[in-house]
Amino acid sequence: MKVLYALQANGNSHISRANEIIPILERLCSVDILLSGTQADVGLNHFVKYRRKGMGLVMEKNGSIDLLKTLKQFRSKKFLEEIRSVPVEEYDLVINDFEPLSAWACKHSNVPCVALSHQFAVVDKSTPKPIKYDPLAWLVLRYYSPCNIGAGFHFKAYSNSVFTPVIRTEIRNAYTRNLGHYTVYLPTYSDKKLIKVLSEHKNIQWHIFSRKAEKNYAAGNCWIRPVNNYDFVSSISTCEGILCAAGFETPAEAIFMNKKLLVVPVKGQYEQLCNAEALKELGVPVLKKIASSKQKKLSEWLSSKHKIHIPYADNTLAALNMVLQSATLAKEELAGKEPNSLEITSSLLRELDFVDEYSM
Repeated sequence: MKVLYALQANGNSHISRANEIIPILERLCSVDILLSGTQADVGLNHFVKYRRKGMGLVMEKNGSIDLLKTLKQFRSKKFLEEIRSVPVEEYDLVINDFEPLSAWACKHSNVPCVALSHQFAVVDKSTPKPIKYDPLAWLVLRYYSPCNIGAGFHFKAYSNSVFTPVIRTEIRNAYTRNLGHYTVYLPTYSDKKLIKVLSEHKNIQWHIFSRKAEKNYAAGNCWIRPVNNYDFVSSISTCEGILCAAGFETPAEAIFMNKKLLVVPVKGQYEQLCNAEALKELGVPVLKKIASSKQKKLSEWLSSKHKIHIPYADNTLAALNMVLQSATLAKEELAGKEPNSLEITSSLLRELDFVDEYSM
């Protein structure tokens, strides 16, 4: 079987997961790789046959997603041109980790496309969701990279198609111990803001990983470092606790390594709000924001000994087997359908018309 593995580089978790998945997938079939996006801090350790700019999630200054602008990219000429440039017809199957170009190319060329991503688990009916429904955010999750069949990864195996996280080999093999410091990764907050709030806890040594810092520097009891995978793994494997956004990879690694964990979901990121709900159910504390007004809750977490430990088994091969078996279902779903022209589908246009009305 000839497979195109498509992933996006608009987040570290997609690439870190691919570095674990691709070597196993290559033992099962012939694999080419498509990578779109440019915002990851870690590198893919495999040859990339197709590189595309892709379609990023449009971010506001506070780090939240501008949902309207993100959805409206579907109408852009550049997006349609890049869809046409992906030769999905050359493959028996596309495995998609929330990558929009290949998903839409498959949709219009009737090529089987199967999801293998955290986002596929987030939209699963069985997984935790916030009480407040956000229709625009749901449209982004549903239509950004549309796949009806697949397997997902989440903090728990909520259904037969949801698997526990892919834990990086370097994390599984890390020598974990407690040297007393706390690791911080909150990329939407400025260094200045984090230093102001965290330095108030004077007996704590903070390792703050920053996308904005160009070199290591210290500010009182805060040690700021540029994002670097080697240093980050070293820090989290030897820390007492981890303070991070409510993404997927870092919280999962904290839980696996039996580290204290506090998450701060990025405002307006529905996926992170879903993750926060799942983490709450596990007993992980959630903080709405980093601010001086939240010092009491931060102090309570620092003084707490509470941890959540789940020694996640390696289910990567089982997830891949499910995805490859799902290829048959995907082909049956497409049987008898005529390929569509590369116009955005009428169903999506109806949703975008709703978005236009919503924004008025």
